[in-house]
Amino acid sequence: MTTRVLIVDDSATMRALLSRLLGSEPDIEVIGTAADAMEARGMIRELNPDVVTLDIEMPGMNGLEFLDKIMRLRPMPVVIVSGVTKRNCETTIRALELGAVDCYAKPDGSVNALLENDGGDLARMVRSAGRIGRWRAPEALQQQDRVQRQTIAVSTVNGVGTRLIAIGASTGGVEALHHLLPAFPENCPPTLIVQHISAAFAPAMADRLNQRCAATVQLAEPGIPLQEGHIYIAGGNERHMVVSGTEKLVTRAVPGDLVSGHRPSIDALFESVAKALGPAAVGILLTGMGQDGARGLLAMRKAGGRTIAQDEATSTVYGMPRAAADIGAAEKILPLPRIAERALAGARA
Repeated sequence: MTTRVLIVDDSATMRALLSRLLGSEPDIEVIGTAADAMEARGMIRELNPDVVTLDIEMPGMNGLEFLDKIMRLRPMPVVIVSGVTKRNCETTIRALELGAVDCYAKPDGSVNALLENDGGDLARMVRSAGRIGRWRAPEALQQQDRVQRQTIAVSTVNGVGTRLIAIGASTGGVEALHHLLPAFPENCPPTLIVQHISAAFAPAMADRLNQRCAATVQLAEPGIPLQEGHIYIAGGNERHMVVSGTEKLVTRAVPGDLVSGHRPSIDALFESVAKALGPAAVGILLTGMGQDGARGLLAMRKAGGRTIAQDEATSTVYGMPRAAADIGAAEKILPLPRIAERALAGARA
């Protein structure tokens, strides 16, 4: 199966470079390039690409404005291609919240640096995006644009016995976390998140979520004690984030091979949580491609923990949650707006 790609970038040099990177792949066809949103809009109508790569910084209508129009009028898989600067990272996270599939970090330096350092990453992102099929914004989030923003009442947390919440997400996860985490109260149990995202953009994701949440959102640091009211996001792609300890819980960064195709892996986090906390933990598996997290969620359920998977209607990609449902790993399968209350409540009914 060939993935047909439209490249949108205001730089002629970058358009040529991206065309070279992607066009050299036997299963990817670059069907066109556009220098701005107006040109891209006409080419999308005419060529009907499987995937669009989109630059953020463009003259006229910028990438965010164009992406918003795509997601409202003609939803389709979009991979953001962005430079790694503080401003670009923040804007890229906003693009993921709007529904972009993934983000490709353009390395600093010369054109040759990009060619030498790519390592096939862009092609892999485009290939994965193409496998999604026709992109759609999650139905329930379209219908419930004003998702409940109030935090869950503190009284639902007290006395639960939940010492930790572990969350895994992939494609569409930044958008899902944007809806889920603002409902967590300032005294929520320590919460650990593995979101499949480039390490270059993880700090900006943590900063943006921290601005929106009552709890403190930060990148996880190895060895720090886990505190109530804190949400920790795995920040790198070289080590797995796991939990250890009994009375005093800490995160550890563990080197190792890819697990379920990823590092950090959701499975690695969930399995460590099952071992360390047993019934005193809650596992949540959100939208994403593949199967990472399904096996670990099952381990948590077998250890007595409560386990939740996002339902199909509110998932951007119902891959990982489906895998969990298929093997009986999810105690509950819920729409995104109901997950926070369930995770923070003590009742199992």
